[in-house]
Amino acid sequence: MTPEHPDAPAGETTALVLKILVAGGFGVGKTTLVGAVSEIRPLRTEEMLSEGGRTVDDTDGVDHKVTTTVAMDFGRITIRSGLSLYLFGTPGQDRFWFLWDELAQGALGAVVLADTRRLEDCFPAVDYFEHRKIPFVVAVNCFAGARRHDTGSVCRALDLDPGTPVVLCDARERASGKEVLIQLVEYAGRMHTARLLDSVG
Repeated sequence: MTPEHPDAPAGETTALVLKILVAGGFGVGKTTLVGAVSEIRPLRTEEMLSEGGRTVDDTDGVDHKVTTTVAMDFGRITIRSGLSLYLFGTPGQDRFWFLWDELAQGALGAVVLADTRRLEDCFPAVDYFEHRKIPFVVAVNCFAGARRHDTGSVCRALDLDPGTPVVLCDARERASGKEVLIQLVEYAGRMHTARLLDSVG
């Protein structure tokens, strides 16, 4: 959590900037979500899928996908006056996981995008954030034609810690993505406050 203008004169209000990760499996919609909500032109590091990569990237269920993120996506959204989020979309393939620790430095929390057709693909992201005690919400990206599941069923299937929010969203829609981010900020705020009180109690 850093002020956007640390050198502002005394008495002036500075904007609070929070770092958020957008994670999940290959082809789940991370780049789409960052692009949909970002108020600036998002930075993307996408490359075309190669024939060689098809032996290591599981494209079952995402046969239409022709590009992949090889480093990160970056976008920014203003939630309200004085509060902006910097969004970092993580690469979904295992071979790029060495980037996650760097991206996670200083993050307030994370959105784990899930596709119920490939729910097992988000297990590594859930484990990553639970192990590092980084607050996260699971956002189920409701793909056309996919069977709808209620949030309770998804929570049980992922064996989430009690209280971890699960929300339904459409990663293509700005309003839907913004609502997911608001829920994450509120949840992460509660978690950080509780930990602070525990540490002084």
